[in-house]
Order: sequence, then C-alpha cells, then structure tokens
Amino acid sequence: MTWSKYTLVREGVRISCRDRGGPGVPVVLLHGLAGHAGEWDAIAHDLSPRYRVVTVDQRGHGASERRPRDVSRAAYVADVVAVLEQLDLQQPVLVGQSLGGHTAMLAAAHPGLCRALVLVEAGPGGPNRNVQAEIGEWLDSWPRPFPSREAAVAFLGDGPVGEGWAAGLVERDGGWWPRFERDVMVGSLAENAQRSFWGEWSNVTCPSLVVLGQTGIIPPEEIDEMLRRRPETVALSVPGTGHDVHLERPDVLRHVLHGFLGDVT
Repeated sequence: MTWSKYTLVREGVRISCRDRGGPGVPVVLLHGLAGHAGEWDAIAHDLSPRYRVVTVDQRGHGASERRPRDVSRAAYVADVVAVLEQLDLQQPVLVGQSLGGHTAMLAAAHPGLCRALVLVEAGPGGPNRNVQAEIGEWLDSWPRPFPSREAAVAFLGDGPVGEGWAAGLVERDGGWWPRFERDVMVGSLAENAQRSFWGEWSNVTCPSLVVLGQTGIIPPEEIDEMLRRRPETVALSVPGTGHDVHLERPDVLRHVLHGFLGDVT
C-alpha cells in the first residue's frame, strides 16, 4: 500500500500529510519536535490493513511550512483539526510522541473531537524554564550539514533511532541538512517553558493510553498526577527504551497500539 500525499493551507501555512487510506477507524500519528512524519512509517505500515492511518508533518517540520510565524500551541492544534476536517477523519484516535503528544493532548481536550488518545513520552507537566535553552544548545551541536548520511546516523543515535532521525534530513549541496529552522523549534517550546497544561489534561474525556520509555523524560511524579486526575487512564513503560520509544521498540509499540485500538474501536 502506498501513501496518498496531501497538502492543505491554513491561514497561509502549508501543512503536509500522508494518508494510507486503510479501511477502519482513523488513526492520526504526530511526530515530536524536530521530527518528521516518516518516523512513523513502520508503525503506520503495520496498522494500515485495519485502520485508516494518517501521518502529519507538523508546522515548521518536514515538508510543511518551514518558517511559520505562529508557533503557538493553539496553531499546532488548529492544524491538526484542519487535517481532520479536510480528510473527513471522523472521531480519530490521536497518537503523538513528545511534542506531537502534546499537540494530540490539547486537541483531545476539545469535547467530542477524538475517539481516543495515545501519548508516547508526553504529558501536561511544566513549566520548564530551561527547555528552550537546552533544546537550542542541542540543535546548535548538530553539524550543518552532516557530511554523509552515515555520519548523521552515528551522531543522532544508535541503530534505529539514528536511522529514524536521519531519514528526516535532505541531501543538497554535498551535505545532509535538517528540514527545520533552529529558531522555529525553540520558539515552539515557548509556552511549555512558561506554563503547565494540567487543565487541558483534566478536560480530556476520551479513553487514553500513556506509553513511557523506561529511561524517558517524563518524571514519575508527573505520571502519578496524571493518573490521580484521570484514574481511568492506562499507563505503561517499555523496558530498555528512552524518549524515542517509537523508534527504539516499534515492535512493542505496535503490539500495545493494536491492543488499545481493539478496545476503543
């Protein structure tokens, strides 16, 4: 099965998405900060025989608008809502990793919009006043360009993690370049640096699954509070993984998603 590629324009901002056109309930997959829709390819391929799987390059990422002026959380969410409307995705399951999980959570806080929510290494916590400086420093450490794809894989992570990140680069002028702007990425975290989103989490009423890496970035006390506020939420940790659970153990995540989707669809 091949992708159908779509580009929609919302308030002058180009958003790119890919649709496998499967037969069942829509499942929308959202990547994290500095990521790209292709990170979900293996999982999308596995889900597509039973579900209509759509992946989105969020604004500022991948094939979408590279330099959007508005990088607010509301803009990210409005883009997802526009994708749902344009592709007629009724009552989807939203699945997001890291910042994509944050986008999915805020969208799911809209009453009646979603059938279910899956957060992968994402939560409502904060504020984190150091996050922009930390991410900026990390992005500044990237060679620009990477001299080869192999060099990018070696720098960005071992095995499938490095491969997944490197797949988001583009080759030009003899090097391999990110498909995002450093300042856009840092700006996208401005609200997360200043506030938490516990109210939005409490407003989510659809079935929810939280998938954590064993050595991920979500503090145990944040998970405890998520479960205290919404005790019907299912949470689990994947052994031997960090923040990029979807790249490190896609086999486990596929199994978990199939079980959850079977329960909610």
